[in-house]
Amino acid sequence: QLQASGGGLVQPGGSLRLSCAASGSISRFNGMGWYRQARGNQREMVARIFSGSGSTNYADSVKGRFTMSRDNAKNAVYLQMNSLKPEDTDVYYCYAWTEDEVSIRPYWGQGTLVTVSS
Repeated sequence: QLQASGGGLVQPGGSLRLSCAASGSISRFNGMGWYRQARGNQREMVARIFSGSGSTNYADSVKGRFTMSRDNAKNAVYLQMNSLKPEDTDVYYCYAWTEDEVSIRPYWGQGTLVTVSS
């Protein structure tokens, strides 16, 4: 189970930090990340972190502004969002995945709403 939190209302240029807490060790996942999708909009991968290497990927739209990190001791990952823009307004979903030779299994948390508005 994944529990996302940290969304809210922020002014343009402001910051928020999203948290995603897992029930159990996050090291069992091959990776974790964040998607965003509001009703009627296309789902977009925002950021992800690979468990083995700790390397991260970001959507071009958030590079340089968002930073994803993890805390294995707390079984949690975080998304630090800086210089927020109105177009960042969306519902953000935490996810994780496991994979083997033949399949990838996703795990989804509930969304947390981020609203960037003056």
